[in-house]
Amino acid sequence: MLPPETNPASDSSIIALHALAWVLGDSGRATRFVDLTGLDPETMRARAGDPALLAAVIDHLAAHEPDLVACADAIHQSPDALIRAGRDLKSA
Repeated sequence: MLPPETNPASDSSIIALHALAWVLGDSGRATRFVDLTGLDPETMRARAGDPALLAAVIDHLAAHEPDLVACADAIHQSPDALIRAGRDLKSA
């Protein structure tokens, strides 16, 4: 029996949603994200599944390598997997 086919964009969305939850799970990180992006909590909730928003989360993490590495570790992914997810979301 063959394994079920996976949808890379869907997998990338799941990874990015975990990354978003990690960013928002700490008040300091959340404040920095909101300050840098200008997104308010209502907009983030409304657009949580939007590939552009999710790619922006990955870009935000990629801009600060210590956060990228810490997030990757916390969500049990490699930093490269996060970067790939961001790339996939941009092309979705």
